Amino acid sequence: MAPTHSVLLDLDGTLIDSQPGIAASTLATLRALGHAPDDALDIRSVIGPPLQDMLRVLLRAYGDDRVDEAVAAYRQHYGDSGLFGSELYPGISDALREMHGAGLRIYLATSKREVFARRILEHLQLAPYFDAIHGSVPSGELDHKPELLAHILTERNIAAPDAIMVGDRRHDIVGAQAVRMRSLGVLWGYGSRDELETTGADQLVARPADLARTVLSMLKR
Repeated sequence: MAPTHSVLLDLDGTLIDSQPGIAASTLATLRALGHAPDDALDIRSVIGPPLQDMLRVLLRAYGDDRVDEAVAAYRQHYGDSGLFGSELYPGISDALREMHGAGLRIYLATSKREVFARRILEHLQLAPYFDAIHGSVPSGELDHKPELLAHILTERNIAAPDAIMVGDRRHDIVGAQAVRMRSLGVLWGYGSRDELETTGADQLVARPADLARTVLSMLKR
């Protein structure tokens, strides 16, 4: 019997442009901690890593180390309104439909809190395409991609050679390498071509319209 192939997909910068909602929640967080950030604060370069890491970088500019307090403020704002600021990249729905139709098992693998990721996918009407939605959990044990991907492979009984991790940042590629899974870097997200190539992505794809074809081609090898 032929193995069942699986594709694991990052969320921010891969399926959705979440920058507007993340920016709004980040500004609200900094203000809640008593800072006065510029409304034009550019957070693009820090989207992708776990939330604690992102906020630690942003707080450093203010000489502030209240990361746990910032995380709590951020999640409050993001859960109330920020998550609805996510926009689907054009062509992603078609790509998911094509991969689903080809018989792939489709899993979400995001550093975002799982409860937020589920609400976003449901809001954008993408949840039915996924066999399971995986993200970070309150304990913090799945915050980083290597641990998250290892958990998904075990939990879903997936053999690493029969799966591909798709993402837009180095963390996705490093996570895949840690569990001996192939990786596909997308060029429409927050990471640059140089970042993805330097980290060692097995292949790159430039447009959502080519995503399903590229994933299926890699899995046939």
